[in-house]
This record gives sequence, C-alpha cells and structure tokens, in this order.
Amino acid sequence: MKAYSLDLRQKVVDAYACGDISQRKLAKNFGVTLSFVQNVLKRHRELGTIGAKVRTEQTPTK
Repeated sequence: MKAYSLDLRQKVVDAYACGDISQRKLAKNFGVTLSFVQNVLKRHRELGTIGAKVRTEQTPTK
C-alpha cells in the first residue's frame, strides 16, 4: 500500500490543531481511517515529524 502524501498528513495535523474537531470527524472529512489520524497525530506529538515510517527490513516473499 502506498503511503499517504505529506500534504494530506499536514492538513490533518493543522485541522486538529485549529481546535474544535474530533479525530473521528477529521477521519470522515478527509476520507481516511481513524487509526491513520491517531497515528499521524501521535507521531507528530512524540517525534515532531509527520512523514511515513521508514521500513528497515524487506517483507519476505511467499
């Protein structure tokens, strides 16, 4: 699965920072899952970055 764009991630973080909107409503407005919104906000809060995780290991083939 392809990672969401940095632009979308930044819009989610900015919208949440502006105030009176729940994470559920953000997910619905942007057409993403609630877990995506939670993970982006957590990553921004803890690490200060909104980029996708960098994979360190290749997934083994079947």
